[in-house]
Amino acid sequence: MARFTPRMVLFDLDGTLVDSVPDLHVAVNAMQAELGNPERTDADVRTWVGNGIERLVERALTNDLDGTPDPAELDRALPVFKRHYAENNGQHSQVFDGVTQGLEFVKSLGLPMGCVTNKAAAFTLPLLEQTGLRDHFEVVISGDTLPLKKPDPAPLIYSAGWFHVHPSEALMIGDSISDVKAARAAGFSIVCMSYGYNHGRDIRDYDPDAVIDSMTELSGLIAR
Repeated sequence: MARFTPRMVLFDLDGTLVDSVPDLHVAVNAMQAELGNPERTDADVRTWVGNGIERLVERALTNDLDGTPDPAELDRALPVFKRHYAENNGQHSQVFDGVTQGLEFVKSLGLPMGCVTNKAAAFTLPLLEQTGLRDHFEVVISGDTLPLKKPDPAPLIYSAGWFHVHPSEALMIGDSISDVKAARAAGFSIVCMSYGYNHGRDIRDYDPDAVIDSMTELSGLIAR
């Protein structure tokens, strides 16, 4: 029996719809090489993603999830990373298994869908286009669309207003603690993917309303 009867559904991007770490990993190591710094592993980058590009670069420079580099070093590194990421964005990313089926199911219910991500718009829209996902979403809120981003609830509340839906009738599909915090603060229900990016921690520890292994499982969770 379905547990949710939302009037709209929002989806996170990285770690929820798309495995974008391969692109980010290439860009991180291209940046590191240009700056004369050591390479970072795929596993490192998987642990570091989820809080926007600037935070990823800080972590890559310091090799630390909580690291803060010298401000001058960060200023030097950010444009280098952005240049390499723009060149690689969407080139190595893969849509997770089950995502297309899940999106088509939600569409079949007549529910409006949006994408809310902390990735900057300059990288969000090309990635959605490259992966063939853009047309599923009536609205896309990127990390720099509003002054605040997840875990702040502002992007979710804005999206609910855009669709003229009360937050209590809205569902977020995400993968990280930022998604859970944003949804809780906004008054959304929250379903998380088990496979996503959550800084190496089990998303179940943060008590989303449900955790699923594939978006094909949405057919058992969402009803009209």
